[in-house]
Amino acid sequence: MDSSIQKALKKAKRKQLAKIALISFIVCITLLFIISRIGMYLTARNTAQLHESLLLENAISQPNVNIDSQVTSNSTMFGGNIITYRSKDIDGYLVPWSTLTSTYSLFGTSGDSNERTPGFHKNGDTYFEYDKQTKQRFATFYHPAIKQYYGGVQNQLPAVIQLKNQLAEVAISFKQPLTMKQVRDYIPENLNIAWLYMLSEKVDEAAGPSGVQVYGYSDSKLLKESFEEFKNNLKKYDTRQSMEVIQDYIANNQNKPFNEVTVLGVMVTGRTENFKELLGKDFIRGASVGVTVPIVPYIQPTK
Repeated sequence: MDSSIQKALKKAKRKQLAKIALISFIVCITLLFIISRIGMYLTARNTAQLHESLLLENAISQPNVNIDSQVTSNSTMFGGNIITYRSKDIDGYLVPWSTLTSTYSLFGTSGDSNERTPGFHKNGDTYFEYDKQTKQRFATFYHPAIKQYYGGVQNQLPAVIQLKNQLAEVAISFKQPLTMKQVRDYIPENLNIAWLYMLSEKVDEAAGPSGVQVYGYSDSKLLKESFEEFKNNLKKYDTRQSMEVIQDYIANNQNKPFNEVTVLGVMVTGRTENFKELLGKDFIRGASVGVTVPIVPYIQPTK
């Protein structure tokens, strides 16, 4: 009697253990499935957010820089990379610009800020900023409210027009902010307005280059709709409202009539000889050369 009871108890115990093991297995599989689904959702969400933020950042803070393509690389449920291939349009000629590699994961996103920041080169009295991958020159804007700049405020228009059979981009900085109408009137029609410089921080640039970020947008026709889109993009870019320079700009321009909106400078591109019309103009504070490219017989410049 005792033996049969013991056998029955052992059998029941084995069944109970088997049931517990089965339930534990099912729970583990279910948890793994749920965790993987959550991981895939978070990764996909962060991927989409990173794609959007890279496009947005380029639109408002990269003068005359175009995104040719943006692809996902090394993608897993835990994360991966987004590769952004970029170029510049110099009066119809496309030239390479630095490629960005950004990272996303379950926990968030990150970008390579090193590639976004220009390098600084000084050799004797010569000083300029450059793109770290392509080694092409960065064109520098000068804020009208900043009195002193490291290396001085350059006006390189006389040097540009000496180049023969070439195209150039030049950052034209104004002595004081100009209205859209004034920009239309002052910039010659044989040059392309590639980008509008609208705002940046006002910091001390005399002691050394600090790499202050400029903000603006591309609009060769200077339309009100493009400016409204620019303001909306600034709001999206600083959703936490933590960037004082952007929030101040939005507040000051939210309800301003379009004919009162002012521009701090423009990036223009064109044939080097066409820059002669800008020589000696009183509204120009500085002119900084960026990318230059030789004209070839089989590609027609835009202007």
